[in-house]
Amino acid sequence: MPEDLKKMYRTIVEDPFPPKMEISFIEDKGERKTLFYEKALWEIPGEGKKGLRYGENPGQPAALYKLVNGNLMLGEVETIKPGLYLASDTELLQSGKHPGKINLTDVDNALNILRYFADKPTCVIVKHNNPCGVARAASLADAYYRAFYADRVAAFGGAIALNRECDKAAAEAILEQYAEVVVAPEYAPGVLEMFKVKKNVRVMRIKNIARLQDWKTSAYVEFKSLIDGGQVLQQSFLSKVQSKADLKPAETEYKGKLYKIARLPTEKEYADLLFGWFVELGVSSNSVIFVKDEATVGIGTGEQDRVGVAEIARDKAYRKLADLYCWQQYKTPYNDFTDEGKKREIDERVKKEHGGIPGSAMVSDAFFPFKDGCLVGLREGVKAVVHPGGSERDYESIEACNEYGATMVLTGQRCFKH
Repeated sequence: MPEDLKKMYRTIVEDPFPPKMEISFIEDKGERKTLFYEKALWEIPGEGKKGLRYGENPGQPAALYKLVNGNLMLGEVETIKPGLYLASDTELLQSGKHPGKINLTDVDNALNILRYFADKPTCVIVKHNNPCGVARAASLADAYYRAFYADRVAAFGGAIALNRECDKAAAEAILEQYAEVVVAPEYAPGVLEMFKVKKNVRVMRIKNIARLQDWKTSAYVEFKSLIDGGQVLQQSFLSKVQSKADLKPAETEYKGKLYKIARLPTEKEYADLLFGWFVELGVSSNSVIFVKDEATVGIGTGEQDRVGVAEIARDKAYRKLADLYCWQQYKTPYNDFTDEGKKREIDERVKKEHGGIPGSAMVSDAFFPFKDGCLVGLREGVKAVVHPGGSERDYESIEACNEYGATMVLTGQRCFKH
């Protein structure tokens, strides 16, 4: 690659945006409610204060603003108070290249998922604003390994978010691979010195990660700019599902007949169903994911049809497991492995294990309009399904689950994310 093309990724774009911003909402009677923002800057050694490196692409100026004052009520919903900062006010502890827009939005979406997990060490790895691996475990290092190996290829250059102090074991695990960003509520003594061996890793501290649960029920205003400068505003998504009590056993009436799921989930299945639903909240719609033992197995994102995205999640589970076995046995990525005989052995093993899907939970951000989407997972050994429900043909999916000995619960709430 010519040096001038490489250079554009290292070039800081001077942004034209002002240091302060105000957004006012004016009621019919003229009452004004204003939100006050200040531009966020980092002190970069030898360079002074800098804002975002650039936007979604080199050459796109961008700026980050944090909410510093004002109040706004959206109906009866309590909005996030000024000063309760997360991604908009990170501490940059190490930065060979300070963050751009994508780094910040990846961190933000990782926190969007992480806020539902407080009782156990959890790791979320995000790439291009979608999780590529999420896992929980008894230790932070184990959670990281499980999240990383859920999709080792996609995790390359990702943003890694941790919900516990990053200890030396977790840091050693992270340093085995290449990451763009690591964010945690704190770092154990000596850990920051360890990260200096990879000077371009953006190491961030957000102390409020330790109290992320405060963000589970607080909303904010989302702005979407249209091509002509118009704006669409909406209240941020709040999940009605907070515990297993909010997951309703699937049942529906069709042409006067009541269809019900034959069995309730086990406690382990409830744990995976909840875990999967909370991960799903951070996945771009139309999406389907598979999870098992509180770790992602296959993530299908942003597809136009539900059957297609279920097949993508399934196929990714197969491909990622093949790559994992190849890496574990031969320290070579599956796509680079040239021993066709040994590749066939790996393929046969993965096929026999159905990509690691058997016993997993299948999660969908919208209802299954027909049973065909649900069957993609059931035929691979899925034993629990969660989706919003509400299709005219929910009875088909219920009957399919009963036929395969699987359980199904409904959230009663769609969670599209665009």
